[in-house]
Amino acid sequence: MKPRMTRLWGWLVMSLLGVAGAPSGWACATCFGRSDSGLAEGMNMGILFLLGVILSVLATLAGFFVFLARRAAAVRAAIPESPPSV
Repeated sequence: MKPRMTRLWGWLVMSLLGVAGAPSGWACATCFGRSDSGLAEGMNMGILFLLGVILSVLATLAGFFVFLARRAAAVRAAIPESPPSV
């Protein structure tokens, strides 16, 4: 192996060991099952907020298609029927 690749692998291994050994890399209180922590409550509120955003976007999209369908029906009703040309 070239010295450059050896140095790269050394940095990679040391970085992984540093991340794996750091307490901040361990599981949080939520992952351990402690659901009464502030972190778990914040995560639940974040999930509910994002769910609300998605539902509001989908409701707006559905309302827009209902609007288009009603408008198309109104335009179709306003056009007088002409006899078919022979």
